[in-house]
Amino acid sequence: MSPRPALALWTSSPRTWYLARMRIEANASLRHRNTFAVEATAKWFAEVRSADDFRALLSDPRVAGERKLVLGGGSNILFSRDFAGLVVKNSIPGIEVLAESEEHVRVRAAAGEAWHDLVMFCVERDLGGLENLSLIPGLVGAAPIQNIGAYGVDMAETCESVEALHLATGERALFAAADCEFGYRDSIFKRKHRGQFLITGVTLRLSRTPSFRIAYGDLQRTLDEMRVSELTVKAVSDAVIRIRSAKLPDPRVAGNAGSFFQNPVIAGEDFERLAVRHPRLPGYPQEDGAMRVPAGWLIEACGWKGKTLGRAGVHAAHALVLVNRGGATGEEVLRLAAAIQRSVQETFGIDLVPEVNLV
Repeated sequence: MSPRPALALWTSSPRTWYLARMRIEANASLRHRNTFAVEATAKWFAEVRSADDFRALLSDPRVAGERKLVLGGGSNILFSRDFAGLVVKNSIPGIEVLAESEEHVRVRAAAGEAWHDLVMFCVERDLGGLENLSLIPGLVGAAPIQNIGAYGVDMAETCESVEALHLATGERALFAAADCEFGYRDSIFKRKHRGQFLITGVTLRLSRTPSFRIAYGDLQRTLDEMRVSELTVKAVSDAVIRIRSAKLPDPRVAGNAGSFFQNPVIAGEDFERLAVRHPRLPGYPQEDGAMRVPAGWLIEACGWKGKTLGRAGVHAAHALVLVNRGGATGEEVLRLAAAIQRSVQETFGIDLVPEVNLV
């Protein structure tokens, strides 16, 4: 089904106009639209609040043929150059309960909702499954692309389905969780379907009787410090928020995108060899016998914690977070990242892979 044409009204600027309810902006600054706060410019910028908004964009010949980039909260992206195409800000709203049973509740969240707002929606209703993912920045639409995770839990564990629109045609697509091919910080949307879809919503299956996972990182210790005698969804969420608030910098103070690198997964025998030379090397066993190693520990062990290179640096409280010290460009952040990768490779023989999307 082809998109319906929408009414377009020209403004006083010959390269900026309104299409239905949308303002199509030319040469738009992206500095305040990414949490790294690096300067970049989009040839065109539009914010969509519905599927019809996006289809209206596809019907306009001035932008329909442009290369497209979907932008959510801008919390997991680094611009190293301008974007010569159409940046589509996904602001589709809505959270609702679809169905309830004695054991489970199905919740649908639109892509433009803040991820933490969705988590709080579930925590307030004592629905388990997302509490370990509290305070992760960004919007719901980015969650299945990255298969976001924290403290031993991934979004994929509660995901039932993902709704999307094809970027070229506007046609609706529905992906069951199994179709998404979720992996560690990975999905089909980062590989086979990379750059092909605008996600409009996700449906999650939450539990009324959750099994809590608190062995990862400082979670158990923090719960003990909080003197939690009985585990609840809210108690675990509060502990995660406390940890993240203490370790992660506020992007309004120091531009950053949270964890910059993925935690590498290495073979069990490789971990054992490294542990002989580095007895304090932490590792988390995987189902296949491999070991997941905290990237932050590796970076700190190489002496990068708190260091600065140009106007970019490594956060003093969490070595996995790269920060904009003030006025840094995307290229400066990339140079810092490359220097850290070389250092970790030379010291441990481990390749660090960026978790942040690089544009």
